[in-house]
Amino acid sequence: MFGLFKTLLRPDHEGLDDAEREEVSLAANFLQTGEFQVLQLAYYEWYGEDLPRSSVDTIFSDYMMRGIVPAWARHYARNILELERTGQLDDRDLSYHRYDFDYVTYVQDGRKQFIKFASILGILIFGAIGFSAVVTANKSGSILPPYFGDDEFKNNKKTVPLP
Repeated sequence: MFGLFKTLLRPDHEGLDDAEREEVSLAANFLQTGEFQVLQLAYYEWYGEDLPRSSVDTIFSDYMMRGIVPAWARHYARNILELERTGQLDDRDLSYHRYDFDYVTYVQDGRKQFIKFASILGILIFGAIGFSAVVTANKSGSILPPYFGDDEFKNNKKTVPLP
């Protein structure tokens, strides 16, 4: 409980007196995720399955309140720190963000793809307009109902007196 007050008074230290928790915290910072997500990723890598819901509360409370870091989490954090040290860590890799449902990555050549699809859409729209103009060119004289044909306008040329 005293660690909670230390963290509230000095949030930059996060109450990390334990080197193992500091490793997990550094790994989370390098991956730009939370510490619990690092635990989830570590569990997934170690066991090959997602962290079971029944174990979440136990692992989280052991980690946050008691400072108990599981061996698989230490192993994973040390691997991340080693990748960072050697310059091989890509924090934008989607495998590190499998639990971030709102994580968005940069799309390579996004501007080119946008221009390509906008051009295709423009061609389709203007092609449809041109096609409809050709098909309906000689069909009617008015676009509003009742649809009078051109022959009705030609045969019934009545002059309307001007007032």
